[in-house]
Amino acid sequence: MTTKTRFGLKGKSCDSYLELVRAFPLASIKSDDHLDAAQEVIDRLLAKNRLDHGEETYLDALSDLVAAYEDAHHAIAPASDADMLRHLMEARGVKQSELHRDTHIAKSTISEVLSGKRPFSRPMIRALADYFKIDVAVLAANL
Repeated sequence: MTTKTRFGLKGKSCDSYLELVRAFPLASIKSDDHLDAAQEVIDRLLAKNRLDHGEETYLDALSDLVAAYEDAHHAIAPASDADMLRHLMEARGVKQSELHRDTHIAKSTISEVLSGKRPFSRPMIRALADYFKIDVAVLAANL
């Protein structure tokens, strides 16, 4: 049974898409060697100045397959609270004393988080999210 979808490629876009599929079929990534080969194809496409619609469609699909494999086989653990706070402070050029002054989080608490001795608390997450203008989910990954 065939179904009609709104997705469609015509002309040159269809040709470029099918050419890419013939050269490197879109299939679940099964090994690290297959992952490396897929990444080479992605790199070649990203190096092009412009992609036609067929190439963009193929790149999106292959990127999804790579992401699914990496999520299953090479998951990256969330950053520690200390690493996250250190990164945010460095990115904004903020010192501990400024952070304390602007958020009213105790200096000792900030030091304990940065040394890895203390995790974020919910009130701390809210204060830091407001201060750094980020979503609370960024800081709540380890809760």
